Amino acid sequence: MTQLSPIPSYALFGETKGFPDVLHCERIKDRAPDHAWHIAPHRHAQLAQVLYILSGGGTANIEGDRFALTQGSVVFIPPRMVHSFDFTPNTQGMVQSFPIAILHSIGPVNAELGNALSKPAVGRAAGTLVALMTQLETVTAQTTAPFRAQIAVGLGHAVLSSIAAWGALQKDGSAPLDDRLSRLDQLISDPASAGWTAKDFAGSIGVSTGHLSRLCRAAKGQSATVYIEARHIEEACRLLAFTRLSVAEIGYRLGFADPSYFSRRFRTVQGVTPSQYRHQFAT
Repeated sequence: MTQLSPIPSYALFGETKGFPDVLHCERIKDRAPDHAWHIAPHRHAQLAQVLYILSGGGTANIEGDRFALTQGSVVFIPPRMVHSFDFTPNTQGMVQSFPIAILHSIGPVNAELGNALSKPAVGRAAGTLVALMTQLETVTAQTTAPFRAQIAVGLGHAVLSSIAAWGALQKDGSAPLDDRLSRLDQLISDPASAGWTAKDFAGSIGVSTGHLSRLCRAAKGQSATVYIEARHIEEACRLLAFTRLSVAEIGYRLGFADPSYFSRRFRTVQGVTPSQYRHQFAT
């Protein structure tokens, strides 16, 4: 039987090799015309992106939600979120990509900042944000300038902090993830961990199962087991919406050996069966 591909995960769109720079700036016209101005659904496991529309427009789809893009629109996409774009031909603008290490190194650490940068945002760009993005683009283009990387990282922090201030300050009371929970998220996203228990994840991170649960409760208000399952159900939602994999195959990929049990757990968390969830996205 032909195996259907899961949602692709790229460094930059279409690329699986290592990230090319301390951070990356490009223009929409550098890549979109080669794809007929359609950027297919994909995600970036280890980077966030900010997109600014200088002229033209189109639509963005983030985790199944559609947003109209016009001149002056800005889009922030956190790591791991499935997204796609349909641009009108000859749309002009900037796309800036920030490795996850840059997100995690913004200081001083602030819970509201961490929460804001964990959520997508779409809206009208403030002038100060556009100015910072333009400065960052100029610096990254100067490949031989002294201390280029340090200046770029500083401007990258300013861009991301401005995104947090502009986009949200969505307060949900949760604390930012520490390095061990960031590592947990990476492990959960790794197909090799399918079927792992909370004990397996804790052992790989180097903490006890109880301590991992305490970390999850402090950050997300959930035990480790509930948090891990919630992340798996999130991934199931993406696969149901953006692939044609069968419900059983999605369950197997996420470590559920029994398709019926997977369907029951999905319904408990989402309130609908996997098939009913997928039907929402049928065209």
